[in-house]
Amino acid sequence: MTTIETPSANLASAADRKRQVRRVAAASLVGTTIEWYDFLIYATMAGVIFNQYFFPKGDAYVNTMLAYGTFAAGFLIRPFGGLLFGHFGDRIGRKPLLVLTLMIMGVATFLIGLLPTYDQIGIWAPVLLLTLRLVQGIALGGEWGGAVLMSYEFAKPEERAYYASFPQIGLAIGLCCSTGVVTFLSYALSERDFVSWGWRVAFMLSIFLLAVGLFIRLRVLETPEFAKAQARNEVARVPMWEVLRDYPGTVVLGWGARLIDGIVFTIYAIFTLSYLVNVVKIPRTTVLAAITVAAFVLIFTIPYASRLADRMSRKKLYIIFSLINGFVTFPALWLMQYSGSPLIASACIVIVLGVLWAPVYGPQAAMFCDLFDTRVRYTGVSLIYQIGAILSVSLTPLVATALLQANNNQPWFIAAYVAAAGVISAICVAAMKRVP
Repeated sequence: MTTIETPSANLASAADRKRQVRRVAAASLVGTTIEWYDFLIYATMAGVIFNQYFFPKGDAYVNTMLAYGTFAAGFLIRPFGGLLFGHFGDRIGRKPLLVLTLMIMGVATFLIGLLPTYDQIGIWAPVLLLTLRLVQGIALGGEWGGAVLMSYEFAKPEERAYYASFPQIGLAIGLCCSTGVVTFLSYALSERDFVSWGWRVAFMLSIFLLAVGLFIRLRVLETPEFAKAQARNEVARVPMWEVLRDYPGTVVLGWGARLIDGIVFTIYAIFTLSYLVNVVKIPRTTVLAAITVAAFVLIFTIPYASRLADRMSRKKLYIIFSLINGFVTFPALWLMQYSGSPLIASACIVIVLGVLWAPVYGPQAAMFCDLFDTRVRYTGVSLIYQIGAILSVSLTPLVATALLQANNNQPWFIAAYVAAAGVISAICVAAMKRVP
């Protein structure tokens, strides 16, 4: 008997697909929000708490570099997490790995909140801190690729930049939550209470976020594209080998494209905290509030920029804003350091991070997914994103601190570093072949 598809049946099917896409996007958003909250709360504390209480007493500059070194270590291990979870994500599916990475990340962050300080257990304090940081890095290394693919592979081709940006919005909400919690605790507690026990609350809150994230993620289905590849027996045996064999140039260009994204984010969301507090002498709560406002603005500018990327060339949008983000750093850092106004310094953070960075970071997920076939996409995008993070995010606090020191606390070497990254990223994206 032949089944006839009626218009009402097609409409019902389209509506059901739309609901499923939105549910998957929401699951990706909630999960990455939790993951980034966990990861960024560490970054926020690195230059505020860990440099003082988890290393031997000594030179403040050296201890800050050591604290940022543990921050960098989390990024150095991320490619391993990306390849590990990417391998199994391309072999057995996206969903199981997303649940696992979320659990690992949440537990590691909770345990950081329980760690004794250097005065209490000596050398074991930085050792345990570094260990949990590496566990965080492994989990986040596998998280991003899976979350992006869930949204990208469920969405229609003409909406993929928009839906794949939902995990990117998770970074904005996670940043907003992490800096917001620290700002609230800084206001609500005395300095003594904050450094004694208040900072631990921010880490231990992640256990409640973990429960919410697991509840939502366990309810989503496997992506249709992977299910079809699995049904046709087109699953890659060794995804990493296929990526290195078939996409070596693509991966290198992806690393270059990521430079401006990671460096701009790190300068304005992480490095400015120690820079503006220690060099420009702006109160910590003011800087944290500015970063929180920028993160809140990103919640709206990321999806808007991604919608725009679905309507025009993703490459052109990325190239234009790579250059803008690179060269706007000269006036932005000048105003931060020499305007003498905390309000102007805060406005620079909000404008650059909250508005100008969004057209780079938002459409980026779909742009990288476009580069790979379904059978190796998890591994491919994870390889680009996680090693790209080493070259940009992980090293930038160390590089920026060293450049500031070398330039007698003047910001021009840092501005030149960001501008060079913008030019390199623009060139790499222009050379990509498969991006619409």
